[in-house]
This record gives sequence, structure tokens and C-alpha cells, in this order.
Amino acid sequence: MKTIQRLLKQKGSQVWTIGPEARVITALGLMAEKQIGALLVIDLSGPIGVISERDYARSVALKGKTSRATPVRAIMASPVVRVSPDQTVQEALGLMTDRHVRHLPVMDGDRLLGLVSIGDLVKSIIDEQQFMIEELEGYINP
Repeated sequence: MKTIQRLLKQKGSQVWTIGPEARVITALGLMAEKQIGALLVIDLSGPIGVISERDYARSVALKGKTSRATPVRAIMASPVVRVSPDQTVQEALGLMTDRHVRHLPVMDGDRLLGLVSIGDLVKSIIDEQQFMIEELEGYINP
């Protein structure tokens, strides 16, 4: 089974972050610029939340708030659900399912190693299954 650490080696460890007092409009601009769907919210103590396009849609747009006046802290998902690099992709996917989250910071103690999304995990599982299918087909039909 593939570990999160191995997945990060393939995917990369770039993490885009924002502070909790930044305005939602700033977060949306950064997500659009980087073509990503979520940002890790950090302060001096480390990761404290995650803000996603979904959070914006549900907590700002639908409630008549403005993204220019609303701080990230007001709509971020918190507390942060974390995963360690030695956990398996399947364990991380189970954690996401149980906790109803779509992004997990990868932490080794207090050190941030990366961020994985549900899409990263699903892709990893599909790739692993495809590899196994090809190996079995090669065994059956040499």
C-alpha cells in the first residue's frame, strides 16, 4: 500500500497558505491564480484551518456576506484534520470520509510536509489498481 510520503514525492510538496485575518477576496484571488481549490490557513502556531471554494460558496455567497469584508477565519474549516507521512493512502481516504473533509495537511510532528486532496488520493488508488491490472494481465497473457 502506498504511503502519503510516497504520494507527496510523486505529487510534490508545494502548499499555498494564507493568514486567518486575510480577507476572503484575497484567498479567492490566490486560489484562482494558483488554480487550486483550497488554501491552508496558518498562524504562528501552525495550521489552524482550511479555506476552500466550497467554504466561500456556502458561508459567504449564499449568506449574503461580502468577500471583501469577511476574514478567512470566519469561514475556514477548523480544527485541522491532519495526516502523517507514514499513513497509507487508504487510511487517509478513510479519515477524509469519516471527518467529511476534502484536504489534509501532511504533518511530521509540527513540521508541514505537504497537503493532499481527495482527488490526489483517488488518483493514487486508481493508478495503483491500474498497475496491478496490467501486471496480472502480463502474468496471464505472457
